[in-house]
Amino acid sequence: MRVVIVGGTTGIGLATAALLEKGGAEVVITGRSAERVESALKELGDRASGQAVDATDVEVTREFFAGLGTVDHVVITVTARGGAGPLRTLTREDLVRGIEGKLIPHLLTAQAALEVLSPQGSITFVTAASAGAAYPGVSALAAVNGGLEATVPGLALELAPVRVNAVSPGVIDTEWWSTLDPSVRSAVLSSSAAATPVGRVGSAEEVAATIAFVVNNGFVTGTVLTVDGGGRLKA
Repeated sequence: MRVVIVGGTTGIGLATAALLEKGGAEVVITGRSAERVESALKELGDRASGQAVDATDVEVTREFFAGLGTVDHVVITVTARGGAGPLRTLTREDLVRGIEGKLIPHLLTAQAALEVLSPQGSITFVTAASAGAAYPGVSALAAVNGGLEATVPGLALELAPVRVNAVSPGVIDTEWWSTLDPSVRSAVLSSSAAATPVGRVGSAEEVAATIAFVVNNGFVTGTVLTVDGGGRLKA
């Protein structure tokens, strides 16, 4: 099994690469930075390879997939930082950043992958639980991730027998929060943990386990699986 993980150098993407490789898959990871790709490969085994690819560059992404040969599964974890905040302070730039940094790269990466993707394969988007939960102050994030999740059922029919799914994480303790001041990050994660029935935030490995399930289960398509510790259940 050959799996491409776009955005596989850190966090959820890297955890997914490690888990799938451990299960016997050949994994190909990408990231914007050659240094990050090299660093990630040092954490993976002999069945891993990687290449620096900016997923926001359509032509570069197409060239990357065109040179791969047959691929069984594609996991897309590309994301854009920022965008959280109340509607009153939301700017056009916040929305554009989210759309250009996540929504467009996910869909056009999936499009590029179709040229080499096995008919028995799958595409898995990594979205965010903000798409389907009542989290105040994340309207821009909800719009981007909700838009992406809305494409899943239709794409599952359009691209069949290729399977299309999304995994939608809640608050996960990853590098995504690294732009925050350490004290602010700690406060955000602590308050998020207190708001979940399980009493904690999630790990990249827990999301990776869900992605691996979707990749390996040939009877799952058109589905969005939420991994949020039940956070959506509490006001």
